[in-house]
Amino acid sequence: MTPAPTRIAVIGGGIAGLASAALLAADGHDVDLFEQQPEVGGRAGSRTVDGFRFDTGPSWLLMPEVFDHFFQLLGSSMEEQLDLQVLDPAYRVFFEGESGTEPPPHLDVMADTAANLAAFEQIESGAGSALAAYLDSSREAYAIALRHFLYTNFTSALAQASPDVARRLPRLLPQLARSLESFVAARFSDVRLRQVLGYPAVFLGSSPDRAPSLYHLMSALDLTGGVMYPQGGFARLIEVIAALATERGVRIHTGATVTAVTTQATGLRRGALPVPRLQRPRARVTGVRWRGADGLDHEHHADVVVGAGDLHHLETQLLPHELRTYPQKYWDTQVSGPGAVLVLLGVQGELPQLPHHSLFFTHDWHANFDAIFGGRVPTPASVYVCKPSATDSGVAPKGHENLFVLVPVPADPTLGRGGAHGAGDPVIERVADAAITQVAEWAGIPDLAERIVVRHTIGPGDFAADLSAWQGGMLGPSHTLRQSAMFRSRNRSRHVDGLLYAGASTIPGIGLPMCLISAELVLKHLRGDTSTGPSPVPTRTGPLSEAP
Repeated sequence: MTPAPTRIAVIGGGIAGLASAALLAADGHDVDLFEQQPEVGGRAGSRTVDGFRFDTGPSWLLMPEVFDHFFQLLGSSMEEQLDLQVLDPAYRVFFEGESGTEPPPHLDVMADTAANLAAFEQIESGAGSALAAYLDSSREAYAIALRHFLYTNFTSALAQASPDVARRLPRLLPQLARSLESFVAARFSDVRLRQVLGYPAVFLGSSPDRAPSLYHLMSALDLTGGVMYPQGGFARLIEVIAALATERGVRIHTGATVTAVTTQATGLRRGALPVPRLQRPRARVTGVRWRGADGLDHEHHADVVVGAGDLHHLETQLLPHELRTYPQKYWDTQVSGPGAVLVLLGVQGELPQLPHHSLFFTHDWHANFDAIFGGRVPTPASVYVCKPSATDSGVAPKGHENLFVLVPVPADPTLGRGGAHGAGDPVIERVADAAITQVAEWAGIPDLAERIVVRHTIGPGDFAADLSAWQGGMLGPSHTLRQSAMFRSRNRSRHVDGLLYAGASTIPGIGLPMCLISAELVLKHLRGDTSTGPSPVPTRTGPLSEAP
């Protein structure tokens, strides 16, 4: 049953905030969204420089069924809203090799599962059949997660106690207690294959030795159906969701920095049943206070506030201490995902050595990840490179390539901020120089540095300043066991009635699909829906206007 219309304020115009606003407005609520930057997008932002358009955040589209379900909740579909292309190869992996030896040839991970089985078998005898069994297990874990652990607020213990889950507990429980690295190593000997199967932990803000092996479910995504790319880039995805939100009545305010969540103390209603003190909210939300680009302060009254930006910032900066569900002492016990140095490059001429996605893996992963999570910049680093101009002609001028280089570093804003043409802080620019040299040498592009015509860097200091990101992290809290599923920060304040949370900081976690699901979980809260699966899709009753 759709609830009575409520006035709602959404803080943050990233994908979680836009998706929350769109779903709530479609459900009949009166919604205003406040974004501190001049444009919406958050971590899924974009930047245009001299004819090059760079996505500055997510670049892999996985879990397409989650995107399609979200669009269906708004009476549309992924096919109607996005022009998607399956990448083949899905990605290419370059390997460093052992010290003093020639690096092994690169490995292409294809969109076709059979091709990946054959590639694994060619590298290691028996690895093809081992991968087939591994993927069967990953598909099962992924299906269980979708049905029981992703689309839930964990408000009802009985909801997870289904026969479907109980039947699989003997297999699922050991996967929580064991690391992904150990799980993979028990099945594959070759370091290269272990790296391919362990790398998805990085998408979760973790590392193979820190992430639970249950997350091997990620391999059901990139090894069995490929990776997708939306024409126009991920900026197009943001445009589409913003347009759907606006069409449904959402008022989007940019350059609007929320400075406080306003509240009013609560008391027991006369005649109400007594509630234990620890379960009783101390206040109820009344709205937000925000500052416009002109420097003027404003008050906005709301019955519900959805914090869809960084949860650490909201809890520690926008609420008084006594109303914080997650005060600083909570964050002192948490583990952040890595930070990043992003290097946006416009390159003259073609780069056939690089497909759309490339990964450059160092041989000693332990040293690499231990450095990142120990507060040190790794040397050398494992690097990711995206070349969207391989698929999308609109992201670079003719005769040029667009490169997005990501170097994982510690989540530490004191490393500095980036800048244009090498003008960023020294540490950031040194990391960028090293990454450019590494890509040039490993991929066989000796003149790469000389062909760069546009260069812009972004560092952890930028994530902290522009996105209010906790510790300057690029993703959010890491998916360790203590920070996964029901152990992750919940999406509802314990002390402020009407204050809800969405985004990568809260359940279900990091990544574009998870942020879309978190928006749906807010909708479920307001509907009083305690189910564990996706919400029912409304019946379409007429023609749908397409997003521009």
